Amino acid sequence: MSDFVIHGVPGSPFVRAVLMGLEEKGLGWRLQPVAPGASKSPEHLARHPFGRVPAVEHGDFMIYETQAVLRYLERLQPEPSLTPADPRQAARMDQIMGVNDWYLFAHAMAPIGFPRVVAPRIGFPADGSKVGEAMPRAEVCIGELARLLGDQPFLAGEALSLADLMVAPQLSLLSECEEGQSLMASHAGLSAWLARMEARPSMVVTTWERLADGAKAA
Repeated sequence: MSDFVIHGVPGSPFVRAVLMGLEEKGLGWRLQPVAPGASKSPEHLARHPFGRVPAVEHGDFMIYETQAVLRYLERLQPEPSLTPADPRQAARMDQIMGVNDWYLFAHAMAPIGFPRVVAPRIGFPADGSKVGEAMPRAEVCIGELARLLGDQPFLAGEALSLADLMVAPQLSLLSECEEGQSLMASHAGLSAWLARMEARPSMVVTTWERLADGAKAA
């Protein structure tokens, strides 16, 4: 099986989710860095017409959208399974993946994590004027994820699932800023889950720093 080429920005939580999926599946990959701000270049738009990351190349097959990529990996390499066999747990996984894309990213990462964590690292203007305004909606997102997790070891139940792979990179990045730490502070269970996720080899080898160092070496 040919290795996967991941076109994306080191540090992107969506890129990291895909890399974690590849690591958990034991599949080979190579990150082809897309410079911050270059996602709207003609070269990248040919891979992803909406100018986002990641875009994933597997032989002669190109696919984008993180959920679609992860489900492709799941079908291509069924073991270890990252989709619960129980229909209700699988539905919960799907629900949380939707929460990640529609609410967690839009209401927490974009207005809080980007200006506080991402922008300073990549040299973009850091406009934090809407951070305070975003906090109430971000609190709803974090509170709901904590509620759905409950006392389970993973977001969708007893085993790691695609939902964990998508949410962990977002919360890990968000937790690097003071506001993110404040959001997590009252949710001990969710914080413990994040710590367990960050200890997994798939997260250890896909940190922003390691990916950036690898990109420089290449």
